[in-house]
Amino acid sequence: MSGFHSGHLPLAAVVAILAVASLPADVAAQSTYPDFQSGPGGWTHPFGGEFPAVQGSAIPMRNDPAHPHVPNGLRAQPTYRIADLSNPNLKQWAKDLMKKDNEEVLGGKIAYSPGQSCKPQGMPDYLLARGPFIFLQTPTKVIMVEEGSQLARHISLNVPHSANVKPSWFGESVGHYEGDTLVVDTIGLNTKTFVDSYRTPHSEKLHVTERWHLIDGGNMLEVNITVDDPDTFHLPWQTYQRYQRGRRPLTEDICQEGNFILFDYGIPVAARPDF
Repeated sequence: MSGFHSGHLPLAAVVAILAVASLPADVAAQSTYPDFQSGPGGWTHPFGGEFPAVQGSAIPMRNDPAHPHVPNGLRAQPTYRIADLSNPNLKQWAKDLMKKDNEEVLGGKIAYSPGQSCKPQGMPDYLLARGPFIFLQTPTKVIMVEEGSQLARHISLNVPHSANVKPSWFGESVGHYEGDTLVVDTIGLNTKTFVDSYRTPHSEKLHVTERWHLIDGGNMLEVNITVDDPDTFHLPWQTYQRYQRGRRPLTEDICQEGNFILFDYGIPVAARPDF
């Protein structure tokens, strides 16, 4: 199986992809699956920017109580997230890196993340994006597109992982349906991304499993997530995300436009035109 890659996907091209996804009835009948289409509004993320804890599992990273996080929209000066490094599940090398990062951010440095720098967020941090997301489903592939990044994440169905996976921003994702659930297995994630909003690093052993299914009578989409990286965490940990149906069409949201107004997040700039 060939390797996977993600590229920019203008929302104007979505119609063309949907046309490809509209396969003949005899082909579509070869595979039945839950319909994650939400209409023109996609699926939006109504919650905060950290992963919830799951009873019985190791706890995801949390904010340092000594430096409370102030989000936008509260009529107060927003702050960056500062990780609580007392989490016993995090290995020492990662704590050391994050301690240095915390100190630099508290000292006035910009808290870098790939997403705000117009680069792919990687997994599972991609699942914290507010969206809207849209799902393009065919019997052989699922494609996820998020409004803010306009990047396409590819999930190939009913195939094994490649024998030699080349690390990439979104890794290699393969999936299959179990009844009403889409199960996705992702490996091959490069170390240019973070695990979460707290800028938690990871190794190339990072392995993310997702189980997507509709809840609340089809009004919400839930994904149950397992994160396993034996070089970064002492134990695998579980979490989840829930998305509600969007109420407006997706817009053309270009990350690179207007992101230099306050400061430069490190957005890639071409030295010369490609033509």
